[in-house]
Amino acid sequence: MSTLRAPCDLLEDVKEAEAVPALYFTLSVGDSEKELGDSSEKEVKSADFFIVLKHEGECTVTPIEEQPSETTTEKGADDASEKSFDFIMFEKSKITEKSLCSQNEEEEALESPEEASQTENVKWTDNGKTSLESNQRESPKISTEIFQDTIGKEESSKLEEENESTDKLDKPMKTLRVQSNENISKSNNANVAQMSLKPSPSVGSSLENLELDSLLPAVRSVDSPLGSTENGAMLEEAWEGLQKSYVYYKGKPVGTLAAMDPIAEALNYNQVFIRDFVPSGLACLMRPANAGGEPEIVKNFLLKTLHLQGWEKRIDNFTLGEGVMPASFKVLYDSHRQKETLVADFGGSAIGRVAPVDSGFWWIILLRSYTKCTHDYTLSELPEVQRGMKLILNLCLSDGFDTFPTLLCADGCSMIDRRMGIYGYPIEIQALFYFALRSSRQMLKPERDGKELIERIDKRIRALSFHIQKYYWLDFTQLNNIYRYKTEEYSHTAVNKFNVIPESIPDWVFDFMPLRGGYLIGNVSPARMDFRWFLVGNCIAILSSLATPAQATAIMDLIEERWEDLIGEMPLKIVYPALEGHEWRTVTGFDPKNTRWSYHNGGSWPVLIWLLTAACIKTGRPQIAKRAIELIEQRLSKDGWPEYYDGKTGRYVGKQARKYQTWSISGYLVAKMLIENPANLPIISLEEDKKIAKPKLTRSTSF
Repeated sequence: MSTLRAPCDLLEDVKEAEAVPALYFTLSVGDSEKELGDSSEKEVKSADFFIVLKHEGECTVTPIEEQPSETTTEKGADDASEKSFDFIMFEKSKITEKSLCSQNEEEEALESPEEASQTENVKWTDNGKTSLESNQRESPKISTEIFQDTIGKEESSKLEEENESTDKLDKPMKTLRVQSNENISKSNNANVAQMSLKPSPSVGSSLENLELDSLLPAVRSVDSPLGSTENGAMLEEAWEGLQKSYVYYKGKPVGTLAAMDPIAEALNYNQVFIRDFVPSGLACLMRPANAGGEPEIVKNFLLKTLHLQGWEKRIDNFTLGEGVMPASFKVLYDSHRQKETLVADFGGSAIGRVAPVDSGFWWIILLRSYTKCTHDYTLSELPEVQRGMKLILNLCLSDGFDTFPTLLCADGCSMIDRRMGIYGYPIEIQALFYFALRSSRQMLKPERDGKELIERIDKRIRALSFHIQKYYWLDFTQLNNIYRYKTEEYSHTAVNKFNVIPESIPDWVFDFMPLRGGYLIGNVSPARMDFRWFLVGNCIAILSSLATPAQATAIMDLIEERWEDLIGEMPLKIVYPALEGHEWRTVTGFDPKNTRWSYHNGGSWPVLIWLLTAACIKTGRPQIAKRAIELIEQRLSKDGWPEYYDGKTGRYVGKQARKYQTWSISGYLVAKMLIENPANLPIISLEEDKKIAKPKLTRSTSF
């Protein structure tokens, strides 16, 4: 009897298996060791076939049918060798195989009613593995040369010793039948485990330290058909959920609801948020038209929110700037006037009554994405659209008392819309500001006052990129420099330009910072550096080319080095680490929703997967994104597409998380489309601007 270690699960019980349509694979073993050797260099092409590899699952498989050759010598089951093998399934691949059954033998195996009656006792083991037994107890002898690249030397030597004793014996023909659950109905899916092979936990390394790349360099994926079917169902569910979230105004789709949780109280989750709609809009743009792509909803959204920008915005007795974009809006039916009306929120109803600084930036970025994808330049060239962009930019480029090119913001002005200590110059806002500046630079027309505005934009882009790249960047070397800073330095020759006190560096940074990697810290202002990691700001910096290519690579290195901290069991941490104890009480003001490792305070947000995926593709590291997407696919749909997860590793659904959160759905869709078709990346990415003079990021000397 031969023991096979397999990553696939077969069937729970033979009684259930008999009622299920079966698909059989036939494996024939050659007549002799000589015949196997003679066929060693034959290249076999197959849609699906097995290669022996090492993995976790274990099943016991014995041959079903024996077809003796002319010189067959019978050998008892007691003499049969028992070895542990593993296999994986490759699709449409080409390898050198020693022994495969011919197509005729496969057809005979499929048509033979006698063979169908010989499969017995399909059982589940205690470890969730399967055991398949048959009436025949004799094991086929397979040449170990096939498995030299995938089995350890110790196992190979043992196989050779056992096979040498039967080297002169002709081998009987055997047919092995494996039952597949490919066509099992949904009612039986609960009893049938999926046949899939999980990739190695170590990014960039082969499965279980085996050199798969040298074995099959052309193989790009090890996903099984059944795993692909499961993911296909998840994608179908996601598209259906996205379409159900559409909000209509006068018969036209103008956005998507924030969430569609049928149980939780609606609050403001029944509104269309500008930042929330961005991944939904990108999903509609990236989806091909013949597959249901709807760029029209993005155009309607842009025009409708532009219309809302022109409203008078008052909070109490104060009037907001003319260029402020709303945080959200909703459609109401006025029964008195017998028509639909729009109600916009510019921050007056938000937590803390803070205007959304990021809304205008996201609007400009999405406008560029629409133009880039559809090649419809008429929208961005409309006079009202040109005016809307200018109003947003004039708010940010107006003269003031600032000595830095960064944008001064209040707490809670972005995705982190509650008090979390991001007041000042948060990296998320600076990266979005830079992205919006470069996007508007491409779309603004130089007519009238446009030329002067473009010149102001160019100056701000150069100053902002220098400031962020030099003063926000932190790696091992720079951390060591800051640790050695002198204080109370005067004049323009000062090294410690912001008078940061080295004793203010939190202890966790020294353990968190790897030798390889770096990131843009959360905030820099006089005598203050926020060393926390913010994912949105770092990914946007990569996509907008605010981060240099070397810095972008280092950010990806950091994510790999600190995978458990930043990704965990459910991607992705919005901020790391969480505020705890006295620091949490003073910074958040005892916020009951932002407790440690929850919500904005170290919570895990699945929507951020689209930003990570885009950044990974741009930096040439798609394997990082694929690994994170696979983690999401294990739970997100089963958990009801929650808004966020709690816990240090993101293990638990958030205590106040809404289910069927639209941007959790659309973020996953955008990530999948980016991975499957990286040509979508330019829709949401900017190339490095060679015209911007790159500063020399020199390090200070010891002093």
